[in-house]
Order: sequence, then structure tokens, then C-alpha cells
Amino acid sequence: GIIFPAYELDTIDHGVHVSLEELKENVISTLNSAKKFLDIEKVVIVNAHGGNIPLVAELWDIEDKTGLSITFNNKVISSEGPHGGSGELSMAKVLGIVNEDELENQIVSAAFPKYRSAQIVNWLKKGVRDFDRMTNLPADLRSFLKENFSIYEPGIISSFVSSEDGTRKFLWKLEDGNAVETVLMKYKYGDSVCISTQVGCRQGCAFCASTLGGLVRNLDAGEMLDEVLFTVKESGGTLHSIVLMGIGEPLDNFGNVSRFLKLINSDKGMNLGSRHITLSTCGLIDRFDDLADLNMQFNLAISLHATDDETRKRIMPVANRFGFDDVIEAARNYFLKTGRRVTFEYALIKGVNDSPSQAEKLAEIALYVQAHVNLIGLNYVEERALLPTDDKDIKIFYNILKNRNVPVSIRRKLGSDVNASCGQLRRSFAKEKSEVQQ
Repeated sequence: GIIFPAYELDTIDHGVHVSLEELKENVISTLNSAKKFLDIEKVVIVNAHGGNIPLVAELWDIEDKTGLSITFNNKVISSEGPHGGSGELSMAKVLGIVNEDELENQIVSAAFPKYRSAQIVNWLKKGVRDFDRMTNLPADLRSFLKENFSIYEPGIISSFVSSEDGTRKFLWKLEDGNAVETVLMKYKYGDSVCISTQVGCRQGCAFCASTLGGLVRNLDAGEMLDEVLFTVKESGGTLHSIVLMGIGEPLDNFGNVSRFLKLINSDKGMNLGSRHITLSTCGLIDRFDDLADLNMQFNLAISLHATDDETRKRIMPVANRFGFDDVIEAARNYFLKTGRRVTFEYALIKGVNDSPSQAEKLAEIALYVQAHVNLIGLNYVEERALLPTDDKDIKIFYNILKNRNVPVSIRRKLGSDVNASCGQLRRSFAKEKSEVQQ
């Protein structure tokens, strides 16, 4: 990887004003030039002095224009910094849950046996975040790890258990103080964990709490893996499946999400079968070919929520970027390319998208794409003016699809008494925090 010092932002602190756009273009230009002679897998943009660097909000654009996975580190990296002391920029490597292959080279280069990397990974998969507790490692290796790596255990800000169905909701504190949610849902066949892929979201869907406040930053692959690992660990359940349907848009963080998918699927990682993984997207169809090229058999769910452009634009700003017909064709092409049937998620909103004529249109679309339809009872969000469709009208909508031989289901509503819909718990926490500060 590349550690990219934010010297341009240091100059801002010292009175030389560089616009965010200039800085972003400089980063993009530098990375694209470096790609010509370096085999780059990951880029870390490092803030040497701490503080709130606004570049984090532009990482999606940098990823799109370079094709690289970007991670942002906003911690103070060195008390000396580039303007004091030796002038050297030092950085403790962050050790998240990685697979054995990624750790092996570093262990061997430090003259330790290769098999030690497997032992470390096994400890990490158990949720151990203290090198001294890795008791089968020799003392000199544990000292090496402590001197050269840091590991962080996400803390529980709050957790709730639904008295209705056993759903468990967690609000996790990340190393930089941000918070994300996970939900563990109990089914007859096992436990499913719903994870977040970003802190906040910039897609702006009118029915969703996650997007209130916008996007703060992307999660990296290790943070996503920690969501799964610690949610299962705290719940005491058995992992059957995961869904990327929590806070954030997975395809807006493609580099980190694709790495996460590979790690959790790897037999040297979490070894979860691809068909036990579902990725949900609002429809960033420019990434569908990239998804297909991963050659993984996971499930793709597309948040459709409308049967025409006008309605979709009303509730989903992404429809202004990708037209309705283009989304349908992209879904069909994904199915033809991968052989994996897609699911259309359809949240029923009273008076907006729940008429019988819209059900008929949805049936035509689903049959054309050979898609499954998952009907969702809208969760009420206090800050939104949208209301859920009545249960009897959901059933009417469902029966129209069923009678047209469309594979259709109604999503079981879980954890309504613990704000289990994505973004609601984090939003409540943010409001309480703001009120306390005021």
C-alpha cells in the first residue's frame, strides 16, 4: 500500500489555502501516475497532525477515478510530525482481521515461522484483541506485534434485545469515535447478521434514516469483519448468513466491500459460503460488472421501490443518475452473466408506490428479469413524512404478484421495538449526544 501524507492540508494549517478540489485532483493524479510502475492493492491517506480533514468525504470520487481501494486514517500518526523532530512520518500498522496470506509475508520477513500467521489469525477470529492473550505465541513474537501493530476492539455503546422475536441490535463505537449499527436476526435455520458498510450514507433515499446527516466515511474491510465477529460473539449465536443492508451503500465503498467479501468467504478467513451472503444496493449499476467479475456466488438485492422513473426519482435521488430502464437492464444482464437470480426489494409506501396498477407493472418487470420480489413494510422514520402501507393493502399487492407467478415474499418485520431498521439507533444516539453537548 501507499501511505499518502496530507502535506497539502498541513499547508492549510499554516495559512496557505489549497482548495479541496485541488487537493483531490492532486491525489488522483499522483495515484494514477504511481499505478504505471507500482502494483498497488490499497491506498491509505494519512493525516499526520490529526484534526478533521474534509478529504474523507471525497474518497468515493478518488476510488472511482483511480480504481483503487482507499482507506482514510484521521489519527495523529506521530507526535514529531513532518515539521518537527526527525521529520520522519511513522505509522503503527493497524492489524484487523486478515486472512493468513496477508499476514504471512510480514511474519516471515521478521524471521518468524510462517505457521505463526495462522495462529494469529485464529486468535483474531475468536475476537481476541490483546497480544498478551495470544498464549501460544512466543514472547518475542508478541513483543514484535505490540511494537509494530495496533489492534482495536469495537466497544458497545448500546445494545437491545427485542422482546418480540429475539432480534439483537448493537451500536458499536469505532476507533475514531464514530458509531455504526449491526443487527442479529434469529431464524429457524440460524442467525443472520446485518452489517453497515459506511458511517452514514449520501444516497438520500426519502424513506431511510441512514442517510440523515449524510456520509461521514467508509468502513474498511477489517471494521466490517469486526461487525460480524463481535455481533456473533456478544449474542452467543451461530452465524448462518450475513446481509450488507445496514447503514451505507455497499457499492459506494466497493474496494473495501469486495475485500471484505473475499476475506469472509476465504477458508483462511471466516469461511462463510458465498450463497450465505446478500449484498443490497440502491442501484449503482456502474459497479454491477465489477461485482460479476468477482466470480462469487453471493446474492444481489436491488432496492427498486418503484415501477417508473418519476416515482423512483421522488423517493430515491440515485434515480437521477441511473434511469429506471437502465437499472432493469443492468439487473437482467447481471443475471445472464452470473446465473444468479437477483432480488428486487420493494418497500411499500402509502399512496406512493402501492397501487394495484404498480403491482401489475412490477410483476411484468420481475418476470422479464426473472427476479424474486421481496415486499417490505416501511419502517416509520420520525424525520420523514412517508407512511407505511396498511397490512391489508400489502396483502393485496402480494396476491397480484403471486397470481402472476412472480416469486414473491413479504419480509418478516423484526425488532420493531428496538429500532432495528438501519440508521434509527445511530440517529437517536447522535441526537442525544448533540443535546448533551448543547
